[in-house]
Amino acid sequence: MKFEPRLSFDHLQKEVVDRGTCGRCGGCVSFCTANRIGALEMGEDGFPRYKKEAECLECGLCYLICPQTVDLNDSLKDEFRWKAPIGYVEDLHSLRATNREIQEVATDGGVVTALLCHMLEKNFIDGAVVSKRDGLFNRRSVVATTPDELLEAAGSSFSEAPHLDKMGTAYSSCVPVANTIREYSQKKLHKLAVVGTPCQIDAVRKMQILNILPSDIIEFTIGLFCMQCFSMERLINSQFLETHHIHAENINKINVKEDFFLHTKTGEIIHIPLEEVESIARPACLACTRFSNDFADISVGGLGSPEGYTTVLTRSINGKRIIAGVLSDGSIEKNQCNKEKTLSLIKKMAEKKMNRGTATQKKLEALSCH
Repeated sequence: MKFEPRLSFDHLQKEVVDRGTCGRCGGCVSFCTANRIGALEMGEDGFPRYKKEAECLECGLCYLICPQTVDLNDSLKDEFRWKAPIGYVEDLHSLRATNREIQEVATDGGVVTALLCHMLEKNFIDGAVVSKRDGLFNRRSVVATTPDELLEAAGSSFSEAPHLDKMGTAYSSCVPVANTIREYSQKKLHKLAVVGTPCQIDAVRKMQILNILPSDIIEFTIGLFCMQCFSMERLINSQFLETHHIHAENINKINVKEDFFLHTKTGEIIHIPLEEVESIARPACLACTRFSNDFADISVGGLGSPEGYTTVLTRSINGKRIIAGVLSDGSIEKNQCNKEKTLSLIKKMAEKKMNRGTATQKKLEALSCH
C-alpha cells in the first residue's frame, strides 16, 4: 500500500495524547522508523514523547499505526472482511484446555496457553509475545519460547502491559534493516505470535498493511475481548475496595465477562457491575470503541461460555486451521454452546462499548474546542 508521508509525532501528540485517548500500547515508539536513532521514547508516565526531536524523520508512521487514528481504518476493514458490529466471524466455539496444569492457572479455559503450546510444538511459531505477572497486579511483556514459559505467563490481565513496546526493543525494526535481520537470524525467531488487546492488535495490523518490519514476522494474532483495562493503582488507592469490603492482598485474579469479577484467595467470587468500575478504568479505555478484537486471527474471552471455558471466534484461515489442529490432537476440548445466543451477547457488549466510546469521544472533542 502506498501512502503520502504528511504527519509527524506532533500531530499524534495533539490529536491523541493531549486529548487523553492514548492507550499507551507502545506501538508508535516500538515501530518508529527512527527508533534506533532515538527519536521517540515512552515517558515515565507511560505515554510516548520525543526523546530527540531533531532525529524525527517526520514520516508519519507513528500517526498512521496508532489505534486511535482513522487513516487506515477503511483499509483494515477491507483486508479483514469486516462486518458490523464485531467483524468477520468464520466460526464460534466454547473451548477449554485438557491439560490440568494449564487449567489450574488459566483465567477461563486456558485456550490461549494451549494454542501457543501447540504452535510451538508444531514449529508454527518460534515464540509468543505475552504478558507475565510481576507482583500482585503488575504484568510485564515477555517473549515465551517454551511451554514452561507460557505456563508462567498464563492467566489474563486487565492491567496495562505494553506488548508492542516489547516488539520495539527486543524485536525492533528500525532503520538498520540489515542489522535487524541479522539479529533475528541469530535469535532464530522468525515467526512470532502476539497476544493482545484490540488496540495492540490494531497497531500490528496497520503495520502489516504498510509492510513495515518487523510486522512481517508476526505469524499469528490472538485478540482478547476487552471492555476496558484497569489502573491497579487506582483500584488500591481509591474508595473502590473499601466500598465493596475487599482487601487488596486477598485478590487472586480479576476477570471480566458481562461484568467485573474479583476472585479472592479464599475462593469467593465478587461480582460488580461494569458501570461501577469505570472509576478505576484507564481514561483512554472509556473512549475506545473496540471490544471483540475484530482483526485478530482468533478472538477469545469468557463472555458467553460457562465457568472454566473460553469463547473463541475464528476469523481467518490460519485461525480455523489452528483450532482444528488442537481439537484433533486433544489438547483442547469442546463444550456445546448456543452459538446464536453467544454471538448475540458479544454483539451486545460490542455495541455497548462502541456507544460509550463514541459518547466519550464527543465529550473530549467538545472540550478540545473550548
